Amino acid sequence: MFNFSGKRQLAFFVGGVLFGTAGIKLISSKDARKGYAHVTAAVLRMKSEVMKNVTSVREACSDIMADARDINETRAKAEDCIVEDTSSASLDASEQSL
Repeated sequence: MFNFSGKRQLAFFVGGVLFGTAGIKLISSKDARKGYAHVTAAVLRMKSEVMKNVTSVREACSDIMADARDINETRAKAEDCIVEDTSSASLDASEQSL
């Protein structure tokens, strides 16, 4: 695929090893660890805030669902009354026609 000479390939390999070693040293330094700790702490604070918001949204949704169930129960009771009234009225009408 690539037609690199052997010296060039060796130079890339050595450069990669050096870059990787420098990266490991950078990652494991005290300053870097402090930075990672601060970033992680910020992420944990953000997670806490997000979870507070999720909890409040869930509570609101639960309230909405409870209200919706109450509305449906009220409607069902009202429809049952109407159906009973209609059925008794139709029985009275059919008895009168006889």
